[in-house]
Amino acid sequence: MAKLNFGGVEETVITREEFPLGKALEVLKDETIAVIGYGVQGPGQGLDLRDNGFNVIVGQRPGKTYDKAVADGWKPGETLFSIEEACERGTIIMCLLSDAAVISQWPTIKKHLTAGKALYFSHGFAINWSDRTGVVPADVDVIMVAPKGSGTMLRVLFKEGKGTNSSFAVYQDATGRALERTLALGIGIGSGYLFETTFQREAVSDLTGERGSLMGAIQGLLLAQYEVLRENGHTPSEAFNETVEELTQSLMPLFAAKGMDWMYANCSTTAQRGALDWMGPFHDAVKPVVEQLYASVKCGNEAQRSIDSNTQPDYREKLEEELKALRESEMWRTGAVVRTLRPENA
Repeated sequence: MAKLNFGGVEETVITREEFPLGKALEVLKDETIAVIGYGVQGPGQGLDLRDNGFNVIVGQRPGKTYDKAVADGWKPGETLFSIEEACERGTIIMCLLSDAAVISQWPTIKKHLTAGKALYFSHGFAINWSDRTGVVPADVDVIMVAPKGSGTMLRVLFKEGKGTNSSFAVYQDATGRALERTLALGIGIGSGYLFETTFQREAVSDLTGERGSLMGAIQGLLLAQYEVLRENGHTPSEAFNETVEELTQSLMPLFAAKGMDWMYANCSTTAQRGALDWMGPFHDAVKPVVEQLYASVKCGNEAQRSIDSNTQPDYREKLEEELKALRESEMWRTGAVVRTLRPENA
């Protein structure tokens, strides 16, 4: 494991150079990797592992998602099974179900966690809040690799020869091989590099990020600016371009490549001055909200809210109503038109 300095703090990371794919294949050569759940992370991780030469099967309930697995080349009775049969066959059970589905399927998974097996997660939720989920494994390796991105992008970047950075953790080492299994799986799914964490830290930071800058806060910020521009006479297309399109198409690639200072340096002096002057007030306004959010995550309130909401029988219908409201808002209806006008879509 390499020690790298991140902004003055030393952290442990694993790179492909020190843990190459050939080593990962050797570590897992006698394993049957059972991907349980083919929804968000399942396709990306399962297909990447399969393409990299690992022995992979999928466990999925009948329905549209099962049909998607068939379309992706998983063969019923050979590499595609019921959840129970896949759990029975697998030596490494990759639990990639939604957090709510993990709770409902736990009795099925648990009875097949026999000595020598490993239980793998890509999120610390079920273990960190085991008092709420009931997920308490015994006598098996409990490990995690958490890609820092969606399963869709994990697959896209893999096919482009790139990778998604992932965190890793070992919660329980029953076999003495938990760490090497974890790292081999992390390389196998196509991680760019792996950085060390714990189930607790991953769960709390992940829920904070999703509700904060990655999803919740970004929508709130974009909508606030769009509304102010519209309320002051700017047209929908102008408000959208100045709020969203320029950010996603022009500015984000700059700071993704070389950092925020690089993005600032490649904008006009007027933009630079304004950004430097206003980043402080925005920070001061937003940080108390993030602190409130973090406290709500850490104490388990957000986990419980997720469990209560996502286990309702009409969850998907209510979710679609909320997503429809977003989709049909003026800002995102404007965005749909703007996207059609991009040169690559013309």
